[in-house]
Amino acid sequence: MALPSVEAVAFSRPGGESCGHSRNRPVDLNHLSRQTMGDRALEQEVLSMFLQQAKHVREKICAAPEAERLSLAHGLKGAARGIGAFRVADIAGEVESDPTSEKHLRRLAAAIEDVRDFVAAINR
Repeated sequence: MALPSVEAVAFSRPGGESCGHSRNRPVDLNHLSRQTMGDRALEQEVLSMFLQQAKHVREKICAAPEAERLSLAHGLKGAARGIGAFRVADIAGEVESDPTSEKHLRRLAAAIEDVRDFVAAINR
């Protein structure tokens, strides 16, 4: 059996649709592909918009009053679920449940950075 060429593996499926579902990856690319109906340009646009929102939340949430912190976490949770960033969504939900937890805020910032790094890697 012949192996696929490097070009076929690396470039014909840059969105990772051959990968299985995984809540362990920063972004579930199968979920994202379903949400965008397989439109690669739309995937990139949605990821870019999410990263802008996530950066805004990361910069504001620690200093925000509790009510604003809850609102920021809730909005990020929904956006993260929409693109398949389930770890970010889960941690944002933890921030909603306990908005004063510094541990949750640190974990959220780290998860956002993981998504940013992952998106940068798949866009190379």
